Amino acid sequence: MKNLVRELTSIIGPSSYEEPVVDFIKKTLKNKKDLEIKNDPLGNLIVRKKGKGKKIMLDAHMDEIGFIVKHIDKNGFLRFSVVGGLFPHNIIENHVLFVNGVEGVISYEDKNFDWKSIPKIDEMFIDIGATDKKDAEKKVHIGLLGGMKPTFVDLGDRISTKSLDDRIGCAILLKLALDDFESENDIYFVFTTQEEVGLRGAKTSAYSVSPDFAIAVDVTGTGDTPESHIFEVKLGMGPAIKVLDYGMVVRKPVIDFMVDVAENNKIPYQLEILRSGSTDGMMIQTNKEGVLTGVVSIPTRYVHSQAEMCDMNDVENSVKLIKEILKTDLSKIKGF
Repeated sequence: MKNLVRELTSIIGPSSYEEPVVDFIKKTLKNKKDLEIKNDPLGNLIVRKKGKGKKIMLDAHMDEIGFIVKHIDKNGFLRFSVVGGLFPHNIIENHVLFVNGVEGVISYEDKNFDWKSIPKIDEMFIDIGATDKKDAEKKVHIGLLGGMKPTFVDLGDRISTKSLDDRIGCAILLKLALDDFESENDIYFVFTTQEEVGLRGAKTSAYSVSPDFAIAVDVTGTGDTPESHIFEVKLGMGPAIKVLDYGMVVRKPVIDFMVDVAENNKIPYQLEILRSGSTDGMMIQTNKEGVLTGVVSIPTRYVHSQAEMCDMNDVENSVKLIKEILKTDLSKIKGF
């Protein structure tokens, strides 16, 4: 599982450039003859494991936060815009890897730098080692996309790297798609695009699949570092079952169902109340006349940075929890 995460997080795939992730997933699943695989016009990858029961959608987004070149100055430095929710304090002097293989480092204008403040994105630039504009234009162009350079660090049970948000969710879905287990349900493993810029892939794929029940798999923050905000989620204490976040309130029957499955199978879990941010679950829940939707969140420190950290025990227990949910009679959800 750890090697799968390592491979997925090594791919540069910012919003609208998820094709390399799609190619990796297709290659990984190529020998699974019981799966139907297709892409939709927005680039979502929809993998179906046919069944006669209820239609269940499992969701994880493929895209990561990134950069796009918007200007090249006379000295060859690149001005950039962000793609998704990049925080300025997380990217100063980080290394960038563009989708064409060119690398660079982010720095900032220091003429008026104040140590008490954080430079704005408009005050930053990317240095690719060019001598002037003409030299830079041989390597990059306006509109070129990039991401944070992969730096996978194996810390034993815990790992740290870029784009665990949400390649860790993609790894969980892949593991479930590769495993052979009994379920009468009609299961759709949906790897979505453009989550980081507005949950767009979830909107179109949920409309297409039109599930009876759905689970989004994504990361969430933690409250277990020194002097952190009060947040009852910790690394290593199990997957977090979402209660609510900035854009979604999970229906109580869904929460109760997921908690019952976890407790009945002795799977550790936490309850998540996130004060900011949301997931594809928000979009799926409001599809058409509404969909019973839950979220399994992987506790992750330093989200939207080059050094996101999670605990592999939480990842393994997320796989177990979702697998047991897929094997459970959905009529146990009150009001289903």
